[in-house]
Amino acid sequence: MSQEKEALFKPYHHPAGGWGAAGATAKVLMEQSVLVKGSRGLLAMNQPGGFKCPSCAFPDPDERKTLEFCENGAKALAHEATKARITADFFEEFTVTQLMEKSDYWLEMQGRLTEPMRYDAATDKYVPVSWDDAFAMIGRHLRSLDSPDQAEFYTSGRTANETAFLYSIFVREFGTNNFPDCSNMCHEPTSRGLAPALGVGKGTIVMADFEHAEAIFVVGQNTGTNSPRMMTNLVEARKRGIPIVLINPMPERALIRFTEPQDMVKMATMGSTAISNEFVHVRIGGDLAIFKGIMKVLFEADARGEDALDKEFLAEHTLGLEELRADALSYDWADITRISGVSEEQIRKLAAIYQKSNATIICYGMGITQHQKGSNLVQQVANLLMLRGNFGKPGAGIAPIRGHSNVQGDRTVGIDEKPTQAYLDKVRDVFGFEPPREHGHHAVESLEAMEAGTAKVFIGMGGNFIRAMPDTERSYAAMSRLNLTVGITTKLNRGHLVHGKDALILPVVSRSERIITSAGEQFVTIEDAMSNVTASRGVFDPVSPQALPETEIVCRMAMATLPESRLDWAAYQEDYSLIRDKIAAVYPEIYADFSERIKHPKGLHLDVAPRRRVWKTETGKANIFVLPGLEVNDVVAEPGMLRLATIRSHDQYNTTIYSNSDRYRGVYNTRMVVFMNRDDMKERGLANGSVIALETCTEDGYRRHVDGLSVVDYPMPRGAIAGYYPELNPLLPLEYFDKVSGTPAAKSIPVRVVASAAQAEATPIRIAG
Repeated sequence: MSQEKEALFKPYHHPAGGWGAAGATAKVLMEQSVLVKGSRGLLAMNQPGGFKCPSCAFPDPDERKTLEFCENGAKALAHEATKARITADFFEEFTVTQLMEKSDYWLEMQGRLTEPMRYDAATDKYVPVSWDDAFAMIGRHLRSLDSPDQAEFYTSGRTANETAFLYSIFVREFGTNNFPDCSNMCHEPTSRGLAPALGVGKGTIVMADFEHAEAIFVVGQNTGTNSPRMMTNLVEARKRGIPIVLINPMPERALIRFTEPQDMVKMATMGSTAISNEFVHVRIGGDLAIFKGIMKVLFEADARGEDALDKEFLAEHTLGLEELRADALSYDWADITRISGVSEEQIRKLAAIYQKSNATIICYGMGITQHQKGSNLVQQVANLLMLRGNFGKPGAGIAPIRGHSNVQGDRTVGIDEKPTQAYLDKVRDVFGFEPPREHGHHAVESLEAMEAGTAKVFIGMGGNFIRAMPDTERSYAAMSRLNLTVGITTKLNRGHLVHGKDALILPVVSRSERIITSAGEQFVTIEDAMSNVTASRGVFDPVSPQALPETEIVCRMAMATLPESRLDWAAYQEDYSLIRDKIAAVYPEIYADFSERIKHPKGLHLDVAPRRRVWKTETGKANIFVLPGLEVNDVVAEPGMLRLATIRSHDQYNTTIYSNSDRYRGVYNTRMVVFMNRDDMKERGLANGSVIALETCTEDGYRRHVDGLSVVDYPMPRGAIAGYYPELNPLLPLEYFDKVSGTPAAKSIPVRVVASAAQAEATPIRIAG
């Protein structure tokens, strides 16, 4: 990499989107040397006959525009379509030890993988291996296990439905339900929390609901970075005068002012739209107190005879109202305001906005899910919506804004460590083998199994599992104990350098590339965050003749591992319509006639029963669950403790780092920063740009420590700080997770500031005037 640029903090005062986004899009296409190719790809992305964006899971609008992409989608495509290549010569140049010293950004910038590689312990290098030998190695390791439960099968959200479905069938025929998945680290509380409340672990809105909403709440979600295409819906809502309430510990640029890059008038006049008309500066973990404060106001208004509750809906469709009423009315305002960090006056204002609206959408992200009681907190969002009947009518519902493209689809088609018995019966009936009935491992449990030595093999279908996991030092050590690690991937990342005794890197055809088999050109399907399933067809030639489609890799792993299997894996790898027929057979309620319905240019919408006010719960009703208290994380009594939220930069998607800058937050050329409230800085004798270290407040015998962090004066609530993921993952204890879903509590890590041992060597961030 070229000489490091000076680290700089310079506040960004322009609207989000606009010329800044247009410039960033052009820049990344040029950096990856794909200006012409990338521009052609962008015209096909999210269009009928084209491919689905490999970035976020936000749906396409009902009426598509000619250019249906955002800045971060363009970055994802540019990095996928890059001209940079990693060949055997690259691995001959570097040992794995040397590569471990490189940054995540450096690894990302080396380009696309082009041929299968095997780790050679004698040289500490990856060396070429044939596909046949690679599959033979996988089969040999899996068959030699004492139990199928000694293998862990990870799935990334970018895995298409057809691949994920076959992967789940292969693994269950092999004999385990160990399916750690990327959703375990983000929206699993949605799946586990909403299912018992509403009967489905998904959102209930569709795109048209934004047009009918009378109020929109966005809670714990940085829309402008993590799902930028949603900004169009918010802009249109604000133009109609719809109140938009933002609840977040950090004021995010896009939710203050935004310019649509496709709005030629706004672009030409340097205009913008003010998005949030009510910003609620909540303390980290204070959302529950706000929700209960709003509920308290509504119940008090109902007692006065006001039209505050939808009594007809509550009586006909819900259970548990009186328990919720008693709980909400039991809290004093002093406790609600202390824990939320928000005044009683503002909470009453939120309640008035909510009470006035006859159709409200509540959108949320990982600021809600990544807490120790994340699943319970999601249920409180549902409770709040139930109070005014905001299910099953236009403009209303719950909207978990899923991150990774197809992370929701993977779960729908079988990637689930806790499958239902009814699903397993279907698998048995359709495929003719008896699947395992015991629950398997989620992501944290899989790491615990590696640490205990009971896991022996890890196969990663995409993603960067080990870099995304908490407790970095412990996680790396656990992963290194395995007998075999397999990375099925487009790009090199840290997960391939923290490896087992044997290790494989297997290159795949990307979302934007064509899949050609003996049966002709194939397509895959993707489910978005609103349960729409559409076809995805690549438009580029594959990166290399040696790269294989993920579906073929699954089929060949199955054939190498299960030589006695009665399934026709060879046929599935050639004709994907056969896979879709099997999906329809296993899921007849939602995927009936899949192969025909998917031919529609807009695909199909999977049934979400709460939209019809049908509740597929054990009670047959929408269940109101009370979460006692006002805290969603363990209380830490240590004086001076701060709550750390790990966040993504604007030039990042999950663990993929597109650059070391974060334009909207004004950080350039570094990721080693901590955003901190000015008064918290003064209390600790810190100035803007001071270099510090952070330690986790725990008593479990582990010292969790990250040094060399520059402090940035930022409008955070008192007691709350933020810094980038995955650099600060070492501070998150493996055991600090939501016990219902297994999701790590990355948005509320208890830490203390300590003196920096690296201060003399560190280059502090320069603060621009």
